[in-house]
Amino acid sequence: MIRRGDADYEQARLDAVWNARKPDRYPDAIVLAENGQQVAAAVRQARAEGQRVSVRSGGHSWVGNGVRDGGLLIDLSRLQEITVDPGARTVAVGPSAKGPALQQALAGHGLFFPTGHAPTVGIGGFILGGGYGWNSRHLGPACLSIRAIDVVLADGTLVHATDATHPDLLWAARGSGPGFFGIVTRFHLTAHPRPEAIVRTVHSYPVDLRDEVLAWSYDTLPALPTNVEFSAKVGFTPGLDTHTVSLTATAFCTPEHGAEALAVLEQAPFRDRAVRAVVGQQTTMDELYDVADRLNPAGLRWAVDGVWAEGPAEEILTAAAPVLDTIPDGNSFVLWMLWGHYPTRDDACWSTQAAAYLSPNAGWRDPDQDLARENWAHGSLAAVQHLSKGLQFSDNNLADRYDLGLSAENAERLEAVRAAYDPDGLFRSYMAPAESTTAYAAARR
Repeated sequence: MIRRGDADYEQARLDAVWNARKPDRYPDAIVLAENGQQVAAAVRQARAEGQRVSVRSGGHSWVGNGVRDGGLLIDLSRLQEITVDPGARTVAVGPSAKGPALQQALAGHGLFFPTGHAPTVGIGGFILGGGYGWNSRHLGPACLSIRAIDVVLADGTLVHATDATHPDLLWAARGSGPGFFGIVTRFHLTAHPRPEAIVRTVHSYPVDLRDEVLAWSYDTLPALPTNVEFSAKVGFTPGLDTHTVSLTATAFCTPEHGAEALAVLEQAPFRDRAVRAVVGQQTTMDELYDVADRLNPAGLRWAVDGVWAEGPAEEILTAAAPVLDTIPDGNSFVLWMLWGHYPTRDDACWSTQAAAYLSPNAGWRDPDQDLARENWAHGSLAAVQHLSKGLQFSDNNLADRYDLGLSAENAERLEAVRAAYDPDGLFRSYMAPAESTTAYAAARR
């Protein structure tokens, strides 16, 4: 346990957030836990001392959700164990294990999991928040692959929870995000058959074709099998040294659907306008992670937000013009992720999705640009709010821009379950607006 005022406190506080834009929030103490028993002991101590508890796994929350003023921060960054049971086709994973390590552990057994797109993302926050990972259009959000969890409850007990023993806990773990009222020390997950191959096509077009390309991709999605991940990025493109709109389609090949599904991209009406194209190139998870890492590199200050939107493409794009027309220079871009719909389940509170996900990503270095970049990432989405079907917990937080992360029905049920498991509010839940970095910046103006 590191208490505020100790020599190593500030470094531990900064290390708890991957983003170079650190929050101005100071826990009373930080515990660097080695195992579930230490997590349970820390929770019992916090309860005895009347402290509230927050948690950090991979530290990739853009707003540093785990770092709060006062109370105890339990840092799970050392819980990275991965154990594969190939016969049962399951894998037990520590909350701070990263996607590349999990993929490597599964690969030798012919298995796969829809891990987060960035290689630096820890499993814990990603999967609790839904988990829109690699090949999730086909395999579903990662949270739907949770079979059981080892979780420390508000009374300090460590339990192995399944659908049979603790159905409400499993329901909440499947998608409640930062609002989960316990600390998961191990996830027991269903692993999936590994793709026969991964094949990727990327087209980059002049930015003046932006709306045409985005609308075509939106309207084309229903023609693609679910094992094709389809997205676009609007922003500066290294190597071309200009702003482009880039279409990316990645096929996670199965016996039923292979790389031939990518052929539809070659029939786009603007295909001859591409300034660069990579067509049907076989790739690997390592290479995909390298591309993603270069998209959101470490060491920058980041502000990220996003909305699920649905309706005619032209209506969405007209509303999104204030976002797309004002992309800052440098490492900022807008992600246009095509999703569609995946069947929701009664045993999961995950419930927010739509046909498209519009996500502004601002990356910069100069702290003097903080307010302007944050205002673009969060404020520009006000123009799309009337079309919003909700937010992704992985990319944003209620503190920066209020929106629904769950259906109204599931949000109400979640609070009822929380009241049963954590009646005293020991665990910090979703951030309040006053706790956001944006609010702090505005207050300092």
